[in-house]
Amino acid sequence: MSQFLSEHLIHRDSGFMVIHKPAGLLTVPGKGADLQDCLINRLLLEEPNTLLIHRLDRDTSGLLVFALNKAAQKHISRQFQLRQTQKVYQALVAGPLTGQGLIDIPVVYDAEHPPLHCVDTAADKAALTEWRALEQLQIQAQTVTRVELKPITGRSHQLRVHMQYLQHAIIGDTLYASQSQQQLASRLCLHAQQLSFYHPDHETMLHFDCKCPF
Repeated sequence: MSQFLSEHLIHRDSGFMVIHKPAGLLTVPGKGADLQDCLINRLLLEEPNTLLIHRLDRDTSGLLVFALNKAAQKHISRQFQLRQTQKVYQALVAGPLTGQGLIDIPVVYDAEHPPLHCVDTAADKAALTEWRALEQLQIQAQTVTRVELKPITGRSHQLRVHMQYLQHAIIGDTLYASQSQQQLASRLCLHAQQLSFYHPDHETMLHFDCKCPF
């Protein structure tokens, strides 16, 4: 086992692997020769049967599950489609925020400003995020809030756009935060901390946790 896999493997079963993706690493290859280093290519070097199920943004860290056979890929992918999985993120957002709530507003690709996404009340595909403020912190004499985020749907950039919509952008976000908010952290402070899904063979609910690095 390579050093990378030994450091980032959370769990391995006969049909799947749960991996901690570090921030700054693509899940799948991008366009161009300089964007071929990615998580799935690293896994394929050691496990040629690795199959994609879902993704995280390059700058988001945290838990991903990869299948090791077609049956497991189909079973777990179906759970994501039917919203049977449970995902919990932690983020640090700009400004003081208290309480909890549900953000219910569609997120769509912004064709005029790629690779950005934006809210669009006229879109027909819902985007739902539950949020809960956990604590307030001081960074560079600025108040930031640690929040727990539970995406009910899985739109691209959903959590980042929804927090910007609340006027509490995720700090370190080079796409959606202001310049001053970007400078509060050296990375996007968004981490996929918990992932739960049913085992593809015996239907037991599995729970995985990956400590938040910020």
